[in-house]
Amino acid sequence: MRVFLQRALLTAMGIFGLLALALAGIYFSTRARQTKIYNLPAESVALPTDAASLEAGRRIFGYRGCLACHGDHLEGKVYLSNPALGEVIASNLTRGAGGIGAAYRDEDWVRAIRRGLRPDGTPLLFMPATEFYFLSDGDLGKIIAFIKSVPPLINYLPPSTISLTGRVVMTLVKEITFIPAEMIPQNAPRPSAPAAGITPQYGEYLSLSCKVCHGPTLSGGRIPAFPDDYPWPANLTTSEERPLPYWTFDGFKKILRAGVTCHSRQIDPQYMPWTSYQYFSDDEIAAVWAYLQAAPPVPFGSR
Repeated sequence: MRVFLQRALLTAMGIFGLLALALAGIYFSTRARQTKIYNLPAESVALPTDAASLEAGRRIFGYRGCLACHGDHLEGKVYLSNPALGEVIASNLTRGAGGIGAAYRDEDWVRAIRRGLRPDGTPLLFMPATEFYFLSDGDLGKIIAFIKSVPPLINYLPPSTISLTGRVVMTLVKEITFIPAEMIPQNAPRPSAPAAGITPQYGEYLSLSCKVCHGPTLSGGRIPAFPDDYPWPANLTTSEERPLPYWTFDGFKKILRAGVTCHSRQIDPQYMPWTSYQYFSDDEIAAVWAYLQAAPPVPFGSR
């Protein structure tokens, strides 16, 4: 019995040692990804100064979801804290103490928003630059001009962090990363943005953030690497199994304006950010509707 216990103990110690080595390897490999320097040339966009453009920048900042993350006054906040993922901290963007606004040059804003990179070229955690990569120079210039116009606010926040579980997930599952810069074709020519209009093409451009939750095919289903208790987004395609075929344009508009479904159910903005989409104009909602109507039907969860 004593020999058996000794062997069992040695086996357990060996397994524990291998596990510790594996976890250490995962930590240092993900740390290397976090500290990688992307050497890209500086990009610039024209920044308007007129009141109409600043208001347009505020509205774009709203419907792109930036206000939902960074706060109504751009003061920053803890957006998500979950042991299975980590701490998602939206920075204070103002020029106040604890904010990054005073230190950022115009090209730094472009690099952060469009490329998901800090001024030193290292990648930002969780910053959804995969959406903003497609922004036109005009829209991006208005957004940056609006950010720079906001009064300074004092708010000190810690940096975002990835939990050990999150590190394991992004190591073992190739399709998942919490470093969006890794998903951007940084050295490829950027695609041109479509012209504004009530068209499926412009609707897709306006609704890029929808694909973060509803998936690249808009078919909804469980979001990979999200907590199990997070609600599964709906299928936005015209597949008969999901509600979109039974919506009307007015019903869709009511969802984006007031967060109320055709069944009079109030949508929780924590999970479906309709409070961001209320910044859309009527024509922009019509463009998004045109895009959803044109999208091919896909079975639920076929992300």
